Amino acid sequence: MGAPETFTATTDVGHYIGGRIVAGASGRQQPVWNPSTGRVARQVALASADEVAAAVASAKAAQPAWGDMPPIRRARVLNAFLQLMGQHRDTLAAMITAEHGKVFSDAQGEVTRGIDIVEFACGIPQLLKGDFTDQVSTDIDNWTLRQPLGVVAGITPFNFPCMVPCWMFPVALACGNAFILKPSERDPSPSLFMADLLKQAGLPDGVFNVVQGDKVAVDALLVHPDVRAISFVGSTPIAQTIYETGARHGKRVQALGGAKNHLVVMPDADIDQAVDGLIGAGYGSAGERCMAISVAVLVGDIGDRIVPRLAERAKALKIKDPMAADAEMGPIVTPQAKERIEGYIDLGVKEGAELVVDGRGCKVPGLEGGFFTGGTLFDHVRPSMRIYREEIFGPVLSCVRVKDLAEAVQLVNAHEFGNGAACYTSDGHVAREFARRVQIGMVGINVPIPVPMAWHGFGGWKRSLFGDMHAYGEEGVRFYTRQKSVMQRWPQTIAKGAEFAMPTSK
Repeated sequence: MGAPETFTATTDVGHYIGGRIVAGASGRQQPVWNPSTGRVARQVALASADEVAAAVASAKAAQPAWGDMPPIRRARVLNAFLQLMGQHRDTLAAMITAEHGKVFSDAQGEVTRGIDIVEFACGIPQLLKGDFTDQVSTDIDNWTLRQPLGVVAGITPFNFPCMVPCWMFPVALACGNAFILKPSERDPSPSLFMADLLKQAGLPDGVFNVVQGDKVAVDALLVHPDVRAISFVGSTPIAQTIYETGARHGKRVQALGGAKNHLVVMPDADIDQAVDGLIGAGYGSAGERCMAISVAVLVGDIGDRIVPRLAERAKALKIKDPMAADAEMGPIVTPQAKERIEGYIDLGVKEGAELVVDGRGCKVPGLEGGFFTGGTLFDHVRPSMRIYREEIFGPVLSCVRVKDLAEAVQLVNAHEFGNGAACYTSDGHVAREFARRVQIGMVGINVPIPVPMAWHGFGGWKRSLFGDMHAYGEEGVRFYTRQKSVMQRWPQTIAKGAEFAMPTSK
């Protein structure tokens, strides 16, 4: 299947405000690359603060009626959107491949995971049920309810232009909020496609808006007094800045940051399964995943047995046109990202790591201008090296040798990031000890990429998450609503005279 012509045309990408596409008025633009060919496909508008303000005003005007709508009716709109997402899954996936470069099958999987969360959000009538206590005190009843925040915003990364926005807006909309999406300027088209599907599903104009842009748009959202909450996924330095700035301006913030995900391979692990897990999780999507495995922690003598097999598989990766049915890895998203990744490979060599497989200089026949980097494998990496400490976000897998499980857990726990980690083992006790003692938000046992399903929620620990609540699931419902407690009694039961004592449960 080839990418649809409309998604590889030269039409510039604008904003979506008040239910319609709006051309950029700021005069600022940025190129959107086709990473497979290395050519600029189109330009994306970069919003000004005034354009962000227009989107917020549209959302603020539309939110009260949407928030007052019974949750079952909001769920019906989302259910219609769910059906449209399913019908157009492959179209959306092809659009992602055209701008991001991930292989088509991976893009299909991304859309499917986004659809899962829309399906979860359709259960909002049950999820918004409150608590009730009859006769909490004499003749007094008490109940709680959850109400929408108002206007909320999401700032999302390039690596999942469909799935990560779906972590946010379906739950936010289901809860009765209006939503403003600021997608990555590197692959901006999927956001407009989903906006159109929401309109087709019956979502009122203004409830969902898209502002394309860069730091100017982000800063405008962070300080706007009518934006009540910000969700973010990206690097740790930016996540921390967004968390601090948003909190300083009175906003609720969940900011998901960087990662350095470890996969521990025990000596008793099924070596075929471990190799498959490391290759898929390390090189899938060219390593441009926040849950990619970038460190293989090899325990005991497993290292000497597994590294040669990893090298063989890394060299044999099918790196080609990402729309090809048998493609295993596509290009890097932009030339700047490719240069940064290959700079880390240079650095690893200088730091003294053993470069087992070198992915630099990768060329794909017929796509010589594309931003391709081959799978890269380092062995004997030390924790002091920058290629171990820093997030590379590319197809670079570093092997670290340790003597036992205790040293492996200590290694993982000492890292500043705590997003995901996995352990391959055949020993139930080892699995239990690892899962309990590792200081990580998402843990896999013989599962290399332990991304929770829609009803469980996504989030790391330490410097991988700034804020109190994880994304989507019931955590998402709590994030996008605030609790109200109501105490009630009626005039017939109220004793005469002022009450000066603190009320109690008498």
